Amino acid sequence: MVKSIFLLVGVLAVENCFAAEIDSVTPRKLKLENSIHRINEIVNQRIEEGISKANAQQEYGEDLMYIDDMVDIDDMEEDLYCDENALYTELRKAIFQSYTASWGLKGFDLDRQLRELLARQSYSLSLNDSIYRDIDYIEGFSLKLKELSDVVNVNGHLVGLDKVGHFFAEGWRYFEMIEDDGETIDSAIEWGREKEAGMYGYTSTGIFSYSDLAANLNGWRFWNKVLLKRDDIFKGVIANFFDRPYVTCDIQIIQSIRNRKIIRAWAFNTRFDLSDYIDGAWDEGNNCNSYADPIIEEKVTARINNVDPDVECPLIAKHCIDARKKYGYYAKYVLHPYCLIAE
Repeated sequence: MVKSIFLLVGVLAVENCFAAEIDSVTPRKLKLENSIHRINEIVNQRIEEGISKANAQQEYGEDLMYIDDMVDIDDMEEDLYCDENALYTELRKAIFQSYTASWGLKGFDLDRQLRELLARQSYSLSLNDSIYRDIDYIEGFSLKLKELSDVVNVNGHLVGLDKVGHFFAEGWRYFEMIEDDGETIDSAIEWGREKEAGMYGYTSTGIFSYSDLAANLNGWRFWNKVLLKRDDIFKGVIANFFDRPYVTCDIQIIQSIRNRKIIRAWAFNTRFDLSDYIDGAWDEGNNCNSYADPIIEEKVTARINNVDPDVECPLIAKHCIDARKKYGYYAKYVLHPYCLIAE
């Protein structure tokens, strides 16, 4: 009776949590085509769509200034027609292919979309054939109710498509907390860790994914680069000086002449490239998982040994060493303890 009640609660709760997992061990020796170009193509198309829809919402009211007034454009007051709220809303709707910007399981929805779009380049594995097959309903109800995400090769890293969902969805939450709520990046990261220790991880799947946290943090970097109002925390002074935002508010020359007033609109300024963000810490074979209790860990470890007795954590120590350099101060928050001491 108690187990039945727990399962009922679990079914209801899983609808409100994003908790897809991947098996990064079983497909380790497969040779998958690099998906970087296809992922970039999909995301850039969606960014363009979001920009177009944000511009379509702009309303041009009374003339602010006539072209033939011979006023220097550079001396104009800040433009009134590039609506940042509209831009961020439409970008999220376009990236997640959703009618709304902030409702539902956005990251999980994107994960499932990418499974279809990248079906020929990804590897799909059923839960019953995975290293998690022995985790029961009570230990990880979300694993039983949601299929495993697919894995892809991104620049040589074996990465779950769920990480792309985390990148955009939880990355947005970090950005929102910092820009709208006045929180610090440390507070945002702590929120992510609490979610992994709760409904996004231990509570729903029995698994705490450090790779999810690495994807989350890089996702915040993406949303910050949309308008680039803050320097990138992982770039030096020179790199930040030459960095460019994805989107700029530009004067539309032809439209301005036709309408005899200055018209500005959002423009796609820099193409998105996932290579700017991804690293070996997104690969759970390097940035390993932790488990809710020793029983779950023992079950998973036994299955890993069946697949490959030589598997160690991390699989490629160099990726952990590189990740420590990249993340610096934040490494202790997004890297597994074994990744922190890998040599």
